[in-house]
Amino acid sequence: MSSAHSAVPTAGSAPSPSSTSSTVSSSASAAGAAPTIAELLEFVRRTARNEALIASLPLDPEGRTWIRLDGPGGSEAWLIGWPPGTGTGWHDHADSIGAFTTAAGALKEHSLAVRLPTDGWRTLELTDGVDRSRELATGQGRAFGQNHVHEVLNESEDVHAVSVHAYYPPLPRIRRFSRTGTVLRLEQTESPGEWQ
Repeated sequence: MSSAHSAVPTAGSAPSPSSTSSTVSSSASAAGAAPTIAELLEFVRRTARNEALIASLPLDPEGRTWIRLDGPGGSEAWLIGWPPGTGTGWHDHADSIGAFTTAAGALKEHSLAVRLPTDGWRTLELTDGVDRSRELATGQGRAFGQNHVHEVLNESEDVHAVSVHAYYPPLPRIRRFSRTGTVLRLEQTESPGEWQ
């Protein structure tokens, strides 16, 4: 998806001035030690159960919307609304660990069980058996380590999805990829200024 309403990991463009974006404090403290993957997952699960927060997210039928949250231990966190048929495109989160949970609707994640080189390549041939897919219904989530390559989709034809995401350290960059069959191509690298 390449949408002017993109926020965090999306394929293409940064948020536009007309998009919904704001910062909201959550019950998690930004002070303390660096959060673990388990703590990020616990945070997104707890936040996804906050019905008032989930209901406060404006939903747009044309593009994704988001609210910036205060994650635990200084992590970067987001509440994201997904219109039917939208997705992120293939991307990674550099050296950040992360977690996300579906708060409403359902999302699908396609991921690669492979560690990509960090730099110095433009095109890679993927081997058989590296593809993974999972359905994440309301209340379901997942955590991931550094350099996790995936795409997230709302495959519904008529129902919005909402999810909560957290990353630590705050995303230093996002690499965006295109994929044709077994060929993965690095298309661009974005810095935080391009999606915040």
